[in-house]
Amino acid sequence: MCIFCQIVNKEIPAELVFTDDLLVVIKDINPKAPIHLLLIPKKHLKSVAQMTEEDIELIGRLFYRAKLLAQENGIAESGYKLVINNGRDGGQAIDHLHLHLLGGARLEGVA
Repeated sequence: MCIFCQIVNKEIPAELVFTDDLLVVIKDINPKAPIHLLLIPKKHLKSVAQMTEEDIELIGRLFYRAKLLAQENGIAESGYKLVINNGRDGGQAIDHLHLHLLGGARLEGVA
């Protein structure tokens, strides 16, 4: 079982920011920005390449929650990055689809 599935199942601790029926949001343990949150679907999807049409609602919820979190963290106006790494060559380190929300500073060169 991957580390994100273990976090979703509360088998290992994480700094939880938000949860609902489809998502878990945690603080990144190795932040690349003052605000660095990981939005993790509860459903295990290895990557974007594994998504199907049935995942459209889930992915929409992922991005909408990122928008709300940006507002809640005061970075909606100044700007933020949303990043999904896909596959090893795309920088994906954990084989569970997740969205990075980064903000709180100028983020040139941070992907």
